[in-house]
Amino acid sequence: MRPGTAVGVYCGSGVTAAHEVAALAGAGIEAALWPGSWSEWTADRSRPVATGS
Repeated sequence: MRPGTAVGVYCGSGVTAAHEVAALAGAGIEAALWPGSWSEWTADRSRPVATGS
C-alpha cells in the first residue's frame, strides 16, 4: 500500500470489519468502515447483476 491511499473495510454485516478497522489503526493505518457492508450492497435492487454464462 502506498502512503495516502484510501483504505475501506467491509464484510458481510459490518461486525468483523469493525475489528479490522481497529487492527489497522493499531498498525498506524487509517481505514474507513462501510457499515452497510456486503449485505446492504447486495440488497439494492438498482445494482446490475450478471447472470448466465
